[in-house]
Amino acid sequence: QIDPKDYTFSGLKDETVGRLPGKVAGQQFVIQDCENCNIYIFDHSATITIDDCVNCRIFLGPIKGSVFFRDCKDCKCIVACQQFRTRDCRKLEVFLCCATQPIIESSTGMKFGCFQYYYPELALQFKDAGLSIFNNTWSNIHDFTPVSGENNWGLLPENAVVQDYVPLPSSEELKAVRISTEATRSIIPITQGRRQKCSDESCLAVFFAGDYSTANARKLIDEMSGKGFQLVQTKEISMKAEDAHRVFKQCASEFIPLLDKGPVVALEFSGDGAVEACQSTINDVFSGTKVFVSESKASASQDVDNFFNFADMQMGM
Repeated sequence: QIDPKDYTFSGLKDETVGRLPGKVAGQQFVIQDCENCNIYIFDHSATITIDDCVNCRIFLGPIKGSVFFRDCKDCKCIVACQQFRTRDCRKLEVFLCCATQPIIESSTGMKFGCFQYYYPELALQFKDAGLSIFNNTWSNIHDFTPVSGENNWGLLPENAVVQDYVPLPSSEELKAVRISTEATRSIIPITQGRRQKCSDESCLAVFFAGDYSTANARKLIDEMSGKGFQLVQTKEISMKAEDAHRVFKQCASEFIPLLDKGPVVALEFSGDGAVEACQSTINDVFSGTKVFVSESKASASQDVDNFFNFADMQMGM
C-alpha cells in the first residue's frame, strides 16, 4: 500500500530534504508550502506538482509526464520532464530539459538555461521515464499570457554555474549521491538553443539506430566541442522512408534501410568550418559507421531546416 506522505514534502521551512535513487520509482510527487528549503528528488517520477513554494532550491530527476509550478516565487530549479508548465509564478530560474515546448502562464521574471547534471543512476532514470537525452527544447518557451511591450521570460547567462543556483546537498543521507555539475559530464548534451549562434555556418549530422548510436553521438559532440564548435540542438526521432526523401534528398536511398532499426539521433553544430570539421571527424573516428553529414556549407543550412522542421511537425511543436 502506497502512503502519499512518502511522496510529499509539505509545510517545510529552512530544511534540506530529498529522496535517494530508487525511492520514488515512478510514483507521483507533491511539493507544497515550502520556504527557504533545498529539495532534491534523485529519482524518476510520474508527475510532480509544486505549489506555493518561496525561495527554494529544487532538483527534480526525470519526470515521465508533467511538472507544474503554481504560485511559486524566487525559486531556483533543475528539472527534466516531458512537459513543463508554470502558472502565477514570479522569478523562477530553471535549468531545464523538456521534451515538448515549455509553457508559462501568468508568470513573470522567468529565466531558463540548459539542464546540466550527472550522477551514475541518472541515465537509467531517463530511460525509465521514457525521456530521450537528445530531446530538449529548453529555450523554446511559449508564453500563454504575453503582455505587449513586456518580456516575461529570458535566458540565464551562458556561463551560469549550476551550483550557484542549486547547491549540492549538505545532508549526510543525500551526500551519498555522486553528483557532478561539470558541463562535460552532463547526462544531457548542453545546447545553445535559441541563443545567438557564433556563426552563420551550420552542419547536420545524423546517426542511425544501433547499439552505439547514443555513444557515437556523444563522442561526436565531445570531438566537435573540443574543436570549439557549438552544439545548437539535438533530436531523437523515428523516420519513415518518405521523411528520409524529404530530409536527405538524393542520398535518401542509402539510409532508408537503416530506419527500421529505430529512431535516429540528429545534431546541429555551428561555427566557421563546421561542415569540414564534422566530415573529417566522422571519417577519422566513425569510419565503419553510416552517418549522414551535410555535404557542403551551401547545403548545410537547408539540411538543418529540413530535418528540424520535419521533427517539429512529428512532435506537434
